[in-house]
Amino acid sequence: MSGVVRVRLDLSYDGTEFSGWAKQAGGRRTVQGEIEDALRTVTRSATTYELTVAGRTDAGVHARGQVAHVDLPREVWAEHRPKLLKRLAGRLPKDVRVWALREAPTGFDARFSAIWRRYAYRVTDNPGGVDPLLRTHVLWHDWPLDVDAMNEAARGLLGEHDFAAYCKRREGATTIRTLQELSLVRGDDGIITATVRADAFCHNMVRSLIGALLFVGDGHRTPDWPAKVLAAGVRDSAVHVVRPHGLTLEEVGYPADELLAARSVEARNKRTLPTAGCC
Repeated sequence: MSGVVRVRLDLSYDGTEFSGWAKQAGGRRTVQGEIEDALRTVTRSATTYELTVAGRTDAGVHARGQVAHVDLPREVWAEHRPKLLKRLAGRLPKDVRVWALREAPTGFDARFSAIWRRYAYRVTDNPGGVDPLLRTHVLWHDWPLDVDAMNEAARGLLGEHDFAAYCKRREGATTIRTLQELSLVRGDDGIITATVRADAFCHNMVRSLIGALLFVGDGHRTPDWPAKVLAAGVRDSAVHVVRPHGLTLEEVGYPADELLAARSVEARNKRTLPTAGCC
């Protein structure tokens, strides 16, 4: 593809008014749609250049460190590169920003080259509710939360597992993931921030995990309960998918440039868990 340049975009958005990342039928407002429309306009192109994203986010979910790529004709990139970032800033709505545009290294794929995604979920148990200035980014939980109990429960979920009990199943897709980090900290402002990092996430996984931990934190379940749900491998009606507005994609991690292509191939392989011996 010598006539095409792969461009990496680093971006952020407030998901409040978006119907998620991915373009949808029916004219719903999406992050992908807004950026692709802006890119077509500022490059004066008849073609819509389609974006590939590191992690699709649902309606209402925010992103501070989202990554995408787009393949542009070499002549379009050469002509518009010097002023493209500033022109996008002038064309995009204020709830989505592109912070960097650069030619991607060989083998880069925003989705398949990623080795981890890090999310934060923010919640407060303040009996008075959420600060009005933070209401679109922080969930209010109206029971006192025991952060130590939540962290104890979180430790039982770490590692490579089939997270079917915490995912919305999709035909043909695996639910095996490696949960690398799950920890919670209460800040001086009383807001509890959960950090959730994994090689990838299946649909609703983060919000389901947080829902289970909240049930532990408020005393409705014991700290060993989330791991038991995981081991059972089926959805438990007590695991609630918490509301999306507390969730933010904070960062996406990639390997060294020379490992990008190999990682992209590896990530496309359907995963299975090791099977135990017969005896």
